[in-house]
Amino acid sequence: MMGNVVMTQSRQRGLSLISLMIVGGLLAFVLLIAFRTVPAINEYLAVERIARLVAEEGDGGASVTEMRRSFDRRGQIDDVSSVKGIDLAISKLAGKVVVEATYSRKVPVAGNVSLLFDFQVSSADR
Repeated sequence: MMGNVVMTQSRQRGLSLISLMIVGGLLAFVLLIAFRTVPAINEYLAVERIARLVAEEGDGGASVTEMRRSFDRRGQIDDVSSVKGIDLAISKLAGKVVVEATYSRKVPVAGNVSLLFDFQVSSADR
């Protein structure tokens, strides 16, 4: 009677324990990098937004000193620590005020491993 039973072998699917550990480790590393870079990206976006607002103030007749103070005040509210008002390059281009800043941000990852971001912000493309 056993001869009539056809044994079908189904192929197993899924990850082995070692594969699961490797995939989990890679996922943890990617999440670590993402969590470490988010504050730097948020600061860049805040600097970009503040530079545009300050340039609009300059178009309204504000002096360079007032624009630098305005940047410092707005930067303090948005927790911008990499760029100060003194670091801004303020000029006029085709009758419009252009506010530019170039800065670097070093983000420690683990131990002696760090990421270095070079940012360049300009209000010229508003």
